[in-house]
Amino acid sequence: MKTFRSYLHIFLVTGLLGFAACKTSINTPTPSRGTADFSRYIAVGNSLTAGYADGGLYRDGQLNSYPSIIAKQMQSAGGGTFTQPLFNTDQANGSGYLKLAGFNADGTPKTEQVTANLALHGQLTVPGFGNVILYTKYSGDLNNYGVPGIKLQQITYAPYGNLNGFFERLLPGSAPANTTTYLDFVTAKPFTFFTDWLGNNDALLYATSGGAGDVLTDKGLFSQLYNLSISKLTAAGQKGAVATIPDVTAVPYFNTITIPAILAGVQKANPTVKALYVNALVSAGTYAPRVATAKDLVILTFSTALIGSPVTTPVGTLPYGLTPYTPIENKYVLDENEVALTQDYVTSYNTTIKAAAASKGLAVFDAYTFLNDIKAHGLAVNGVNVSSNYISGGLFSLDGVHLTPRGYAIVANEFIKAINGRYGSSIPLADISSYNGVKFP
Repeated sequence: MKTFRSYLHIFLVTGLLGFAACKTSINTPTPSRGTADFSRYIAVGNSLTAGYADGGLYRDGQLNSYPSIIAKQMQSAGGGTFTQPLFNTDQANGSGYLKLAGFNADGTPKTEQVTANLALHGQLTVPGFGNVILYTKYSGDLNNYGVPGIKLQQITYAPYGNLNGFFERLLPGSAPANTTTYLDFVTAKPFTFFTDWLGNNDALLYATSGGAGDVLTDKGLFSQLYNLSISKLTAAGQKGAVATIPDVTAVPYFNTITIPAILAGVQKANPTVKALYVNALVSAGTYAPRVATAKDLVILTFSTALIGSPVTTPVGTLPYGLTPYTPIENKYVLDENEVALTQDYVTSYNTTIKAAAASKGLAVFDAYTFLNDIKAHGLAVNGVNVSSNYISGGLFSLDGVHLTPRGYAIVANEFIKAINGRYGSSIPLADISSYNGVKFP
């Protein structure tokens, strides 16, 4: 977006008796609710809805969640009180999170984990599942039901309140005795309007594990559960807005450390190296080593120091990542075939989301298209430029997946535009310049 300044030069001529100056008039619509009722707005979703950022859930992130920004803007259009499950100020750092500590001599960032003033309550060992970190309980009214880590696949699973500490802290009961499903929990109290951004984790968790630590939710099951959730959220005639699932392979988590950059670094030290190798998906769960290409996506947390380190193999000690006997492991790379598989599932999920929204007349924020457009072209709004670049872009937080306050404000505005367009409301947009990107030391 470019800003143009025009200058009107007025020349007075002899005999001109007077000149009436004209002032530009900007018509700002009076805030109104249109055909919607915002008196009790609830937000349904996962970590993005909760305000998760920088690899953790903490008070500052919660205060800048996109639902809280939407609710603030709704106030002038009939919106009611919006309450979030905030961590107390003495435990404001919640689960802990990453902060930027500076930069190395080569320009790469240094991050460190915040470990003070946490809201850790204990740990539960669940047989057959593992350890679950528990957080200080929240009690009171609730409008933001965002639960980090939840999949759409889990919204009707009764024991889930014992397997996710972020959900457990919201429930009145305690693990391991919880039996309330997420879908029942969010619809237990009457509400008039909702936003729903469930479904990201059904693809994201597979992708961020390099396809090695999770699975993509079955397309048919996704459709069944999404339609069930929308039916229940609109059962009393409630109106709302939903969002499509972003292209999870397009976030900085997969586009910051690249195969060409790693190879170039190796070749500086050893020009004889011609290629890197990855253990890649062939078909139906079968993997085999091959030469890596730029279409293979390396995860943000991969330590490039591993490349070239000695690995003991049946044919002798060989350098890690530089031979077909010692390829970069699955968990560090979403390879080209896994990328295509993930994108195929996300496309299917989004077809389901759009159809379900259309069947109920809901507003739709097409996050997939919007965020991919930012990745391709950047975005300028309110004099602020953002992009999908890691740290410098200002959109994504230090974990490379979740958003900064500025990013959440941008998303809030896109939800608001969709709501205004669908229901004839005139909720004012948030001022993007009031929200920060990544905080520098």
